[in-house]
Amino acid sequence: MTVEEVHREHYGRILATVIRLVGDFDRAEEAVQEAFAVAVESWAIGGAPQNPAAWLVSTARHKAIDQIRRDARRDARREELERHLRGRAGEEPPEEEDRLRLVFTCCHPALAPEARVALTLRTLCGLTTEEIARAFVVPVPTLAQRLVRAKAKIRDAGIAYLVPAGDALPERLSTVMAVVYLVFNEGYSASFGPALLRGELSREAIRLGRMLVELMPSSPEVKGLLALMLLHDARRATRVDASGLPLTLEEQDRALWDRGQIAEGARLVEAALRASAPGPYALQAAIAALHAQAPRAAETDWPQIASLYGLLVRIHPTPVVELNFAVAVAMADGPQRGLDLLERIAGRGELQRYHLLPAAQADLLRRLGRAGDAAAAYRRALALVTNDAERRYLEKRLAETAAVSRA
Repeated sequence: MTVEEVHREHYGRILATVIRLVGDFDRAEEAVQEAFAVAVESWAIGGAPQNPAAWLVSTARHKAIDQIRRDARRDARREELERHLRGRAGEEPPEEEDRLRLVFTCCHPALAPEARVALTLRTLCGLTTEEIARAFVVPVPTLAQRLVRAKAKIRDAGIAYLVPAGDALPERLSTVMAVVYLVFNEGYSASFGPALLRGELSREAIRLGRMLVELMPSSPEVKGLLALMLLHDARRATRVDASGLPLTLEEQDRALWDRGQIAEGARLVEAALRASAPGPYALQAAIAALHAQAPRAAETDWPQIASLYGLLVRIHPTPVVELNFAVAVAMADGPQRGLDLLERIAGRGELQRYHLLPAAQADLLRRLGRAGDAAAAYRRALALVTNDAERRYLEKRLAETAAVSRA
């Protein structure tokens, strides 16, 4: 593997282990960055080691010891920290446990909600501050300050680097699940950059989902979350064409969907729905299962999907859920019904910066034969979209619709 490939696939696991060894986010990040810099030079000469991740963890540990020696301000603790790090030199890093510890630490309730996701993306997924700032549409200095404050809070408040036990675990679980799903979504539909998909983020989220199921096997919502991610990810290979443009469900080659993931997701959905009152993740997973199990797009059970979205709106009434409900109603009962619902959502102004609202309106207007209005809606969506692949898709749709309106 190249250094770039190891960084993309294993950065989060390496950092999680080094944080456990070092006990400090900033020091661990600096040590890992130095280890990767050494790898660039060393592997170019002698090739990558047999176990690149373990090599980087070991190198980062030594770099952390060097940092402690260089840091005169920590003289009082230097010998203690060096003994601590050397004493762990022969331990086999429990990577799965380390990653769980890291995500629960990043999602501690003492941290500001907007900082939890940013810190998880920075530490566990290895995104740069600039990338995360673009995802949240905030200035880079603002995002950098959020990260600094979050890490300082963890250090100063003595937040333990562990998975909570007892009653504290269920209380923290909802926050962790929300962050894991946001990480998955950033990989499934990137909010910035040239490509729609960032597979390494989706894979990391799915790994975390599996760990959460092992941690809490009796939780229907944890099963629902994992099912939802698996069912969406099963379509990853067909979500874009050869040029990177997004493909709609109707356009995707269903023969290429991952049937193993679909079967696993469907089993998890069934288990999650046995709960007396299915939660939001279980309901979304049930919707994803109906899409995944339809042999052809024309055979999709849109009435049942609209019914499930109706339940979801009642228990989790967010504007985005309402938007998806409106689209499902349009597919089940006709585009005008869905368009009426979308216009009500637009009138409230909650999604005025969300490009998928005018994009959905444009699609329904196009289906109704209102090409001029559809073109105007595509232009509104283009003014808001931040992903290059989605931009090119919307430009293509606009060109097709504008041609119809001129004819």
